[in-house]
Amino acid sequence: MSKAQDPFYIVKEEIQESIDKLQSSFHQWERIRPEDEERVHLTKELLANCESIEWKIDELDKAISVAARDPSWYGIDEVELESRRRWTSNARTQVGTVKKTVVARKETGNTASAMHRELMRLPISHQADRSNLYSTEDNDDFIASELDRQMLLIRLSNSGPQTLWPLFCGNTNIRN
Repeated sequence: MSKAQDPFYIVKEEIQESIDKLQSSFHQWERIRPEDEERVHLTKELLANCESIEWKIDELDKAISVAARDPSWYGIDEVELESRRRWTSNARTQVGTVKKTVVARKETGNTASAMHRELMRLPISHQADRSNLYSTEDNDDFIASELDRQMLLIRLSNSGPQTLWPLFCGNTNIRN
């Protein structure tokens, strides 16, 4: 099945367009003063869009899991499955970053010290029980995905350079 016919790539493109729009709105949101009514409206819109995109990514992850049960039946291999998982993980991270930033600024205000705490990921002194706005689970997920990616690259490099070359050229649909 060609990429043009593969439903994954159709949905991936739709999700990527949504992420691009989300990031554009986010950059607009960053330029608006916190006390401005437009900022309040855009905050709600950003959070709703994050939820919607996260749902789409979850559904795409479910489809990848189904394909992983019998990849040959779907005409894909482990390298393609890993590529798809990596894309959904990166997409989830992009959306999560926007969502965390919007939520953090909504909760802490947009003062210079609040932005500094957010950027430095420092605890909010009056919220001792919430000492870290960013969970270690996110870090663990990122480390696990990076480890998986590195292990895949090691396995592929042991197969020879002809296996790795298509990855660097952008062709992830490798057939042996």
